[in-house]
Amino acid sequence: MTDGPSHDDLQDFLTDLDAELRAEADWGTPAGYIPELADVAPDQFAISVALAGGRVISAGAHDTRFSIQSVSKVFTLACVLGRIGDQLWRRVGREPSGTSFDSIVLLEREQGRPRNPFINAGAIVTTDALLDGRMPNLALSEIIGFLRAASEDADIHIYAAVAASEERTGYRNVALANYLASHKNLFNPPELTLGTYYHQCAIAMTTDQLARAGRVFAGLPDAPRMISTERARRINALMMTCGHYDGSGEFAFGVGLPGKSGVGGGILMVAPGRASIAVWSPGLNRYGNSQVGTRAAERLARFTGWSVFGG
Repeated sequence: MTDGPSHDDLQDFLTDLDAELRAEADWGTPAGYIPELADVAPDQFAISVALAGGRVISAGAHDTRFSIQSVSKVFTLACVLGRIGDQLWRRVGREPSGTSFDSIVLLEREQGRPRNPFINAGAIVTTDALLDGRMPNLALSEIIGFLRAASEDADIHIYAAVAASEERTGYRNVALANYLASHKNLFNPPELTLGTYYHQCAIAMTTDQLARAGRVFAGLPDAPRMISTERARRINALMMTCGHYDGSGEFAFGVGLPGKSGVGGGILMVAPGRASIAVWSPGLNRYGNSQVGTRAAERLARFTGWSVFGG
């Protein structure tokens, strides 16, 4: 992995990238099954790169807040591993699923133990572990507190309307939670765990905030010391292999950086020792990952040479 371009060259690249992607106007389609997300205009783009030394270089709508959705799963996982450590892996696997994020097929086949913590079933179990008998507001406060400390920004909150929208329409997640409960892999009432999960996914951030929060996984020298180097490495490995659901292989092939996507159109990426990167564009591709965000990630990786597989 190379050191990458100068700050000025990187700023020029991001500015040009924003203009190029807008000219292409191939935006994808927002997540239609969550009403609050379906109404988001797809023709939006933002990118932020947090570098060592505290500088964040951005382009596009980098001060626009969006629902981070499944990107939150990375931070919830960090909180749970900090709380119970490797005990979590008795309930959740660490393998790619090869299926869509809300599939119940493998869960049935594998007796209620989800393949990894980033598909919905695995994230529901992870959220259940974070609850640990507590009221949802305490678990949510822990996640929000982690994000605020990691980003060094207290202005991070939950979109109540998005959470309510997911709660009204989350029929597949209800099925997953009840199936997990039937296999005794849910320790709290399903409705309690799901309510916490929906609110976790409805956290709203800008790409500037998200890029700064991701520094804890990138191991930047000035990042808040919130997780160990070993734990960051393991979370990065899971992002590389499982962070984009059944599109994880394609993302690794095209970008070569650990990353986690969300159906709100956000993607968090980590260039270990170099940078933390956040992109957002709400239109999705066939895998449920940001269409423009994925293209932006590929071009950024080529320009910087930051792929973990070499420049």
